[in-house]
Amino acid sequence: MRFMHSIVKAIAAISLAAVGFTAAAQDGAQSSWDQLQHTKVLRVGVIADAIPYFHKNLATGQWDGFGPDFAQDLAKTLGVKVQYVETTWGNAVLDLQSNKIDVMFGLAPTPARAKSVNFSETLFVNTYTSVCNKTYAGKDWAELNNPKVKIGVDVGSSNDMAATKMAPNATIERFDSQGAATLALQSGRVDCQVLVILLAQPMLVKVPDAGTLTIPKPLFSNATAIGLRKEPDTRLLDAVNKWLKQEHDSGQIKQVILNNMQKLVGVKPESFPADVKF
Repeated sequence: MRFMHSIVKAIAAISLAAVGFTAAAQDGAQSSWDQLQHTKVLRVGVIADAIPYFHKNLATGQWDGFGPDFAQDLAKTLGVKVQYVETTWGNAVLDLQSNKIDVMFGLAPTPARAKSVNFSETLFVNTYTSVCNKTYAGKDWAELNNPKVKIGVDVGSSNDMAATKMAPNATIERFDSQGAATLALQSGRVDCQVLVILLAQPMLVKVPDAGTLTIPKPLFSNATAIGLRKEPDTRLLDAVNKWLKQEHDSGQIKQVILNNMQKLVGVKPESFPADVKF
């Protein structure tokens, strides 16, 4: 019995030691800032089907859009290089959590996401629109908030969040990508597609017969931020917020957005409604 008791105590001691070792290893994990200083590489999440946020030139492999433009400017300020890592709106939080990427531009800081990742101060403000076929005008959210209305969104995106919040009674169809939701709108599988205006206008330039764009009343906007890994060390977050303030004070954030809207999708600055702010 003493022998068995000794074995049990030994196993328990080994288990506790293993737990302690694991905890110590986690506590000693390199922070995003220390990792950045070591590698001199800022890993930025990018999305293939999200013009003008992100656009990949298939011939050259080069990334364009205001996401990459912001990334290059931030990296220059930090004295590091940029490495692009493909993700999706739905997977970006998971990629931040698993240390696959360091920052993700254009994430909406929802309460659910804030439990999993850190967010910077506001990058810019997004206004949500509806692009509807002839059956519905989409002039207000009350019209869309009906089980008879089928709304298409890209799953896990801020568009998904907006439709769920503003039209919870609608029949919301969730697709793998923005493009898939647009195809559903074109084919009549859904009546409307909810999109931020920075995505809705480029989509209608590319597919002008998809529907009619409206900004439903009451106007619904949402702050967009930069997502970072959730960790006690805030040095990278602090550096990002310092860069953001400089860019906003100089007017560069708005200028980068407007430049890419015109360059990539032919949307002129004057085409934005007066009540749309960045």
